[in-house]
This record gives sequence, structure tokens and C-alpha cells, in this order.
Amino acid sequence: MSRAVVILRRFLESDDGPTAVEYAVMVGLIVVAIVAVVGQLAQSISATFSTVSSTLS
Repeated sequence: MSRAVVILRRFLESDDGPTAVEYAVMVGLIVVAIVAVVGQLAQSISATFSTVSSTLS
């Protein structure tokens, strides 16, 4: 019985779970930021190519 109590106590005192969740949230936010920046960059590049194309025509 005391072994089960020791295992339960270690589980409750462990910080591995919340740390993994925090890292997952940070990675998710970084991915969202990268997607937003790439989307804006794609629109800007598309507008630049359209301008150049219409100027050359």
C-alpha cells in the first residue's frame, strides 16, 4: 500500500504535464503567427508581380 502512495505522491508533485501543455500552446501560437505572416507576404508579393506585369505590358 505504501508503494502506491509514493507513486501517487510523485505523480501529483510532477510538473512534466503542465510544462508540456505550455510548450504545446507556445508552438501553436508560433504556428498561427507564421501562417499570418506568410499570408500577408504572399499578398504583397502577388501585388508586386501584378504591378510589374502591368507595367511591362
